Amino acid sequence: MSALPRTLLVCPVCGEPLTGADRGLACPRGHRYDRARQGYVNLLTGKGSPFTGDTAGMVDAREAFLRAGHYDPLRSALVAAARTQVVSPGVVLDAGAGTGYYLEGVVGAWPAAFPVALDISKTALRRAARALPGGISILWDLWRSLPLSDGSVDLLLNVFAPRNPAEFARVLAPGGCAVVVTPRPGHLAGLELVGPLLAVPEQKADDVVGAFEGLLVEVHREELDYVMTLPQDLARSALAMGPAAHHASSAPSPTAPPAAPPAATSGPDAELRVDARFTVQVLARDQPARASWAPAGQGTEE
Repeated sequence: MSALPRTLLVCPVCGEPLTGADRGLACPRGHRYDRARQGYVNLLTGKGSPFTGDTAGMVDAREAFLRAGHYDPLRSALVAAARTQVVSPGVVLDAGAGTGYYLEGVVGAWPAAFPVALDISKTALRRAARALPGGISILWDLWRSLPLSDGSVDLLLNVFAPRNPAEFARVLAPGGCAVVVTPRPGHLAGLELVGPLLAVPEQKADDVVGAFEGLLVEVHREELDYVMTLPQDLARSALAMGPAAHHASSAPSPTAPPAAPPAATSGPDAELRVDARFTVQVLARDQPARASWAPAGQGTEE
């Protein structure tokens, strides 16, 4: 880990600044948080979190899919969108970082930036810590008050992850921005030949704007559409890495239409054409954030 910027992180118990070295973090009041041997720091206190992160199987599937490059156009679009508002971010926070794929892309564009990865999945953070040796990966529940000081983040990423609008606005620095990525209707169309897909609401991007009303305003929006050609193993990974995987064991509805004929995906070399459909939004401060940090506070609904 590179030198931790002063006053960046705050203790989740008392709110005092956290300082650290390679072994972990500590505050002036003596609260200490050790670094796991896999590289991340667990700041969750008390009973931890009632929410469960992505499983090892989901993380393995995501890693295989992302490293094959099929979401590289999205990562490039995210960086380009951020450039519309920020010139040289000092601190970049990925709220819901997963394996660190998108944050790694941002650091590639701005090597001097200090990356902070937050996620609830220990399995994902192990990979993020390896991918981001110059930053810090933190086990955290995004519904709580974020363990960062007011105005400490220049660029905030939120890609297919829960959103905590009041906290995102609080930690953004003047002139900073948040880049939010959501799927659009029709995203992953073609994968229904492999398994069931979850529906995406038509108004999802507008819901993002509404959630940040009075805190951040939308200053840029673009839609990104392209077609992926996926071998069957990566088609299965694309399905297994997302929220549909949590519903994989659910029984099909008795009124559901029959599945597509298996011949469509037969053969070891068969490939699927799958749609990728995203909305990339940039939000910036509308007015000074009114919230202030509070230990173990709760966020708003996504």
